[in-house]
Amino acid sequence: MQENENTLHTGNIIACVWDFDKTLIDGYMQTPIFKEYGIDESLFWKEVNMLPEIYAQKGIRVSPESVYLNHLLSFVKNGKMSGLSNAKLRELGGHLEFCAGLPEFFNELKNVVNENPDYKALDIKLEHYIISTGLAEMIRGSKIAEYVDDIFACEFVEEPMPPYFSQQPEFDFDSLATQINQIGMIVDNTIKTRFIFEINKGSNKNPEINVNAKIREEDRRVPIRNMIYIADGPSDVPVFSVVRKSGGKAFAVYSPKNDLEFEQNDFLLASGRIDSYGPNDYTSTSNTSKWLKMHVKKICDRIVKEHFEAIENKVSKAPTHLHKFVQQQPKEQEQELF
Repeated sequence: MQENENTLHTGNIIACVWDFDKTLIDGYMQTPIFKEYGIDESLFWKEVNMLPEIYAQKGIRVSPESVYLNHLLSFVKNGKMSGLSNAKLRELGGHLEFCAGLPEFFNELKNVVNENPDYKALDIKLEHYIISTGLAEMIRGSKIAEYVDDIFACEFVEEPMPPYFSQQPEFDFDSLATQINQIGMIVDNTIKTRFIFEINKGSNKNPEINVNAKIREEDRRVPIRNMIYIADGPSDVPVFSVVRKSGGKAFAVYSPKNDLEFEQNDFLLASGRIDSYGPNDYTSTSNTSKWLKMHVKKICDRIVKEHFEAIENKVSKAPTHLHKFVQQQPKEQEQELF
């Protein structure tokens, strides 16, 4: 913990950074969309998986992780999902069912910090963040949204600005919006690392701080070593790597019903990609719950330890009165001293 009065931050913030699909929910968040519009979900994802190769044959490269966004827009534009707006996405997000123990577990983790007087005395705080390749509006509409400090995920624009819109200020473009039309933000498993650094540097809290700006480690709002990243597996290796390289913790989760996911996480642990893994069960007795609480506490204890070490290193010991020393000596030495 930094004690220098010239630093921007004190290093007392801890961040639990969460993936979403198959981490906080068992499946994929888009399921309520397909149910709402009567779309064959398995066929949709089958076509999404076919698209990179189809476009490659035409000499076009697309991102396998985010090509689904354009396919979703194709369904909207062709009337299969007519009227799918950001408001509708938020409404459908309310249908999402979370893994056991959620969303209450988010507050339980915060209480590990808030209910300890030693941590409270140093104003240590825990924040929750979600970084997902899914849809931001659905997460914002879900019951977990009120428990998190920020959400980074894919976004859509409903009514794109027309050419020369700056010369037509009299138009109320918002009133024209009826459904999503363009991609506003793409988040894939590589771009996720960018948001780790936004949290780290504090640019998500202070827009004046550019994520690409050079900032001293001691001036960063959330040290990466104060972060725990929780996700479901191999696709999150880039973020696992960034977090662990800087001293943070990486924890993988799996569905207890899926043996393949268990094997994948065991491989990640054996290959040194993660620190541990457990089921996506966040009830108080689960191994996952216990591991996360334990490591939040360990981070807090390290912050407390560093705080007092910094005081000891920077504050000299007060001089003691000589008579205190004398009183502890044998009488013959007292006589010599006086």
